[in-house]
Amino acid sequence: MDHYYTKKTNFYGNTDPHELIEQYGSPLYVYNENILRQRCRDMADFIPCANYTANYSTKANANLELLRIIREEGLHADAMSPGEIYVLLAAGFLPEQILYIGNNVSIEEMMYAVNLGITVSVDSLSQLETFGRHNPGGNVAVRINPGFGIGHHENVVTGGKKTKFGINCNRINDIKALIKEYDLNLVGINQHIGSLFMEGEPYIQSIRMLLDIAAHFEGLRFIDMGGGFGIPYQKQLGEKPLELELFGRQVAELLNDWASRYNPGVQFMSEPGRYVVAECGVLLGTVHARKENGGINYVGTDLGFNVLARPVMYDAWHDIEVYQKNKQADYSKPETVTIVGNICESGDIIAHSRQLPHIGIGDILGVMDAGAYGYSMSSNYNNRLRPAEVMIQRDGTHKLIRRRDTLEDMLRTFPSGE
Repeated sequence: MDHYYTKKTNFYGNTDPHELIEQYGSPLYVYNENILRQRCRDMADFIPCANYTANYSTKANANLELLRIIREEGLHADAMSPGEIYVLLAAGFLPEQILYIGNNVSIEEMMYAVNLGITVSVDSLSQLETFGRHNPGGNVAVRINPGFGIGHHENVVTGGKKTKFGINCNRINDIKALIKEYDLNLVGINQHIGSLFMEGEPYIQSIRMLLDIAAHFEGLRFIDMGGGFGIPYQKQLGEKPLELELFGRQVAELLNDWASRYNPGVQFMSEPGRYVVAECGVLLGTVHARKENGGINYVGTDLGFNVLARPVMYDAWHDIEVYQKNKQADYSKPETVTIVGNICESGDIIAHSRQLPHIGIGDILGVMDAGAYGYSMSSNYNNRLRPAEVMIQRDGTHKLIRRRDTLEDMLRTFPSGE
């Protein structure tokens, strides 16, 4: 097993982790443009169906440069906030290429999207009524809860009985009543059942249920099947990627059959987020300390959970690569270590009990598959600075695509003189 995903993909192009850290500082997010573009194409071609569009889920990573590339590759976008809408427009997306899927939002947020010409999807009957009272006769979409969900952790399951998302699938008559009361034009329905699935059958099952619901509504412009497409986070242990080709053909059969019977002009959409950006991102950090406590060997780094929150939030796994100066680390003689960050919390752990080559002070670690929900979930907790983001371009050169925070940024939002 080759433990170096970055070597197999020529991830760092014409440079290496040590040079990048020296120039841009540590920690550092690094993205590979070639991998990003290929994953966009995977999703754009996922379903062999003429009326299919992939809507990138902006919350996975909202870096402006990445968004521009995603738009160039033909994807549309989903937004969850006015801030995401603002950045998508700055990246060149047109209003008609954006779907605003709010969750428990104010009417001001809804109307912000409406006034820009962006379709709004509401998440509850009460939100549908609020929308109708303030925008009677307007276009609207609704998010349906199909009754079940999937995910690698309970916090990422977004369908079923134990989730806050969507209108229960048995409330179709209530949706119709509100649509009629406020003379609304229901233009679409959407769903999302969860995140990080690696087999297609649950997704296909949810599509069948969504299509059954869609048959109750005439004149829909689009049906959004949701996302959650997983990537193999445990590549070093041999985990295989999602089998997209067969999966896509099976979905296409369902969609083409439904469209021929009910609505030939309807647009089908998916919501890939993680799949598009996860594998194009690596988080680099530096080892500053080692210690043994209670029989556990701790490797102390600057990779606190303010930089990458997924492990502490979801007990998420990320493969780790070790970069030693002027040589390749020897995986044939591993040691068991727990990799921790520099945040003043006991839960600040990046990786538990991993078998890795001997790691020394000054070595650089690479946290794999960090392009999704990495920087976008980062924070200034402990008043730590958020890292820079760098792009390895198609020709192998690198460029800065977001600067590192400065200490002055910690004071930037405070009123002057107070």
